[in-house]
Amino acid sequence: MLEKKENVLLGKVSAEVDKAKEFSKAKNKKEEKDVGTAGRATWKFPIANSRIRVGFQMILIEGAKATTDTVDALRTGAAAMKAMQKATNIGDVDKTMDEINEQTETMKEIQNALANPIGGFDFDEDELEAELEELEELELEEQILDTETTYPVPPVHVPQVNQPNHRPLIKNSNEEDELVALEKEMTI
Repeated sequence: MLEKKENVLLGKVSAEVDKAKEFSKAKNKKEEKDVGTAGRATWKFPIANSRIRVGFQMILIEGAKATTDTVDALRTGAAAMKAMQKATNIGDVDKTMDEINEQTETMKEIQNALANPIGGFDFDEDELEAELEELEELELEEQILDTETTYPVPPVHVPQVNQPNHRPLIKNSNEEDELVALEKEMTI
C-alpha cells in the first residue's frame, strides 16, 4: 500500500515539476514559487522512511514470534519431563537396580556351577601338570634307553638244575608304581 501511495505521490511531484518548468518559461515567478512550495510540502513526510519503519517493525514481529515459539516449545518440554518424573520415582529406580544386581549375581553362580566338573571330581591343575611332566620324562628316558647302543653279550650257558617251579620276581620301579597308582585313581 505504501508503494502505491509513493508511486502516486511521485507522479504528482513530476506533474508539479512540469508545471514549474512551464511557469519558468513564462517568467511567472509568483506561480513558480507556489509550485515549488507545494512540491516540498509533499516530501515533508517521505514514504521511503515509512517503508523502512514498516520493514523494521516486521523484523521485530518475526523475532518476537520466533521467541514465543521457542518459549512454547520449552514449556511443552518441561511439562513432558515433569510428567515422566512423576511416573518414575527414586525408590523404583533403586528397586530396579537391586533386581538387576541380584540377577547378575545369580547368573555368576550359575556360570560357576557349570564350570565345575561333572561327578564331583576336583582336579588340581598343578598336580596334573606335575604328573604329565613325569610321564614325559619317563617316555624320554625310554627313548634314550632304546636308542643306546648295545654291545653283543656272549651267550652264557647255565646248567639246568632241578628247581621248583617258581615265577621269576619282577620288581617295579618307583616310577612304575606311581604310574599304576595314578591309573587306579583315574578309574575311580
